This record gives sequence, structure tokens and C-alpha cells, in this order.
Amino acid sequence: MGKLTLSPNIAGADDFYADLIDAHEGLSKDASDALNARLILILANHIGDREVLAEALRSAKAAGKR
Repeated sequence: MGKLTLSPNIAGADDFYADLIDAHEGLSKDASDALNARLILILANHIGDREVLAEALRSAKAAGKR
């Protein structure tokens, strides 16, 4: 069983964020949403741990309620 990491854990986080924004540049809302969905599924597959993924879903849902 894994544990979800919520503390900063990305080397070059600002650079990654810039890459993420650049990947969306010029896309329609629908294409941007589709890119996000594909990215989520690719990363979820990489994580592969259903308990970690369930915890991530709960955390993201709770953060949206703040």
C-alpha cells in the first residue's frame, strides 16, 4: 500500500508548470480538457496503486470544496 505525497515533490516545479501551460497553448477548451484527461490517465497508470489513486481523488475533491 502506497501513500499519497502532498508535499512539494517535483524538481523544477515552475519549469514543469510552464511546460504544462505551453502544452495547452492554442488548444480549444475541448482539446485542452481532452489533453488533461489523457495526462491524468497516463499518470494514474504510472502510479498504478488504486489506494493512492483513491486518496488522490478524495484529496482533489476536498480541495475543490475549500
